[in-house]
Amino acid sequence: MKTFCILVAGAVLFVFPYFNGAQSRSRSALQTPPPAKSLFTQSAVQLLGREFPDPNVSYLLLDAHTGFVLASRWEEPQKPIPLGSLVKPFTALAYAAEHGYRFPEHVCHGEASGCWQLRPHGSLDLVSAMAYSCNSYFRALAATLTGGQVHPVAEQFGFEAPDANLTGPPLMGLGSDWRISPLRMAHAYLELIRRREQPSVREILTGMAQAASYGTGAAVDRVLKHSDALVKTGTAPCTHPRSAPGDGFTIAFLPADQPEILLMVRVHSVPGSVAAATAASMLARLAP
Repeated sequence: MKTFCILVAGAVLFVFPYFNGAQSRSRSALQTPPPAKSLFTQSAVQLLGREFPDPNVSYLLLDAHTGFVLASRWEEPQKPIPLGSLVKPFTALAYAAEHGYRFPEHVCHGEASGCWQLRPHGSLDLVSAMAYSCNSYFRALAATLTGGQVHPVAEQFGFEAPDANLTGPPLMGLGSDWRISPLRMAHAYLELIRRREQPSVREILTGMAQAASYGTGAAVDRVLKHSDALVKTGTAPCTHPRSAPGDGFTIAFLPADQPEILLMVRVHSVPGSVAAATAASMLARLAP
């Protein structure tokens, strides 16, 4: 097992509590973390604010055990926005529930089959499709679903459900029809970790580990010296006042085997793979 260390020096800002599943819809009072978390909180706040001042970068840093927000620079993190491919793990879980927890093999022909990548990804299972965030694979899953079939997953993981009549590509993160609070999405990923031994979740997390190793989040593992990560990237329509073609998102857990922190990053006017490089730089400073 690789070692994991965190820089500590200081004391606290404010935090949001974590409640899994539907509880998160009804409880939102701010709480103060225990003293040990307070120490890391100020350290993280000061470090990220000092070394990553770019206003084009938004971030949420959460304790992976409690869901406390340790550091934040994200205007209205509870306001629903398009989150792109960050929804794909939950699309997969909705598909699994409708298909006996079995996933298809699929051949991606690149742009010709609706993928974001011009070149084909080739033959894929769920793990490799998650690693590459293959739009062709997830288009095939979403084509069999309605928003109503996604509702139970959204309820279980505590985030905004799509319209019940929504179908097709919006259910795998394309476009602006399905909007989710960034904070709720971060907590939904924490719930994935809590359910890591459940059917299909194991494959999703394995895909996120491979994304960090060789897929769309490979910038993260390239930068980290002492730990591996779990990573999911996404690109979504821009919601900034200064409009751009799209914004890049990354969610990363560190370390991969027993996550201690979750970092969610949004970078204005770049794709998700580029946002992963920004997340990697942040994680490298938090866990040198």
